[in-house]
Amino acid sequence: MSHIRLLVGLGNPGPSYVETRHNAGQWFIEAIAHDFSIPLKPEKKFFGLTGKGVVHGQEVHLLIPTTFMNKSGQSIAACANFFKIPPKDILIAHDELDIDPGTIRLKQGGGHGGHNGLRDTIARLAGHKDFHRLRIGIGHPGNARDVSKYVLKKAPKADQDKMHHVIDEAIRYLPEILSLDHQKAMNHLHSLKG
Repeated sequence: MSHIRLLVGLGNPGPSYVETRHNAGQWFIEAIAHDFSIPLKPEKKFFGLTGKGVVHGQEVHLLIPTTFMNKSGQSIAACANFFKIPPKDILIAHDELDIDPGTIRLKQGGGHGGHNGLRDTIARLAGHKDFHRLRIGIGHPGNARDVSKYVLKKAPKADQDKMHHVIDEAIRYLPEILSLDHQKAMNHLHSLKG
């Protein structure tokens, strides 16, 4: 029976990026690691912070790439290949410009939507796109030229609170997410409003 075996949170490494919008995926993994007492340790061969533990009866690997965002796939592919985890058993949490703070979406497959972390991941997974995505809304600055500055800035406290709230809600539905009972998780998560 297939289930999610690798949970990944995208972000940029280093203290200057910790609270920036682009690191929303990383917050999700850090929250799981905290809630389930899974230590995250640097692992050179995976170019990231990794941990392994049991979450709701499922053994899972957690991964936060410590490459920059546009090289995330290097870390994800190294970890997935080492543990022989196919793309369909991977969930990648990432920031999403196209939805507002306080909203979150779960989906499987699709393109990269201009997200450099997903673009590199698809390339490094030999074109496979059928991994699962947890899209954490960060909102859009309104002008495409402002996007790179916007994602690398800290969100206002009200938006940060909304993002952390939907991450907490996703963690409440981890049993369904991990077991691929996505309809139940989606019914709840997709009803959340910013």
